[in-house]
Amino acid sequence: SHENICRYIAREGEAVIVSVGYRLAPEHKYPAAYEDCLNAAVHFMNNVEHYGVDPARIIICGDSAGGNLAAVVSQTLAGRSDLPKLRAQVLIYPGLQALDFNLPSYQQNRGVPFLFRECAAFYVLQYLNGDASNVEEILEGSHIPPDMRLKYRKWVSPD
Repeated sequence: SHENICRYIAREGEAVIVSVGYRLAPEHKYPAAYEDCLNAAVHFMNNVEHYGVDPARIIICGDSAGGNLAAVVSQTLAGRSDLPKLRAQVLIYPGLQALDFNLPSYQQNRGVPFLFRECAAFYVLQYLNGDASNVEEILEGSHIPPDMRLKYRKWVSPD
């Protein structure tokens, strides 16, 4: 689905693009997609000379669920001293938090196609465990204990 844009970026940016086809939910639950992306990144970074790539110019990018995976893989790789350091990460409308589906961005965009608020919650559940029966609890915010909500309100709040 992303081949044309990857080819465009490669051509216009005079870059090497590695597009990872990772396993998808609900058939493949977490952490399958993460493991696929991490393994692909590590393999590529261990073999950059084979691809004629400058190890100081590696960027990880992703959109939507791929943006989430790019963020998590980048965080994982940041602690690896056996691999080249990433130059950057590019996150295009990433799914980064599932603690609160009532934040302003979810409210403002709740009816915007293609990713309605209810769909976002459904997809998070599909990714994690394949059981979408708890969508209403997630939308209400009752899936997070009050003490955890307090602990993370500095980072996840309307403010």
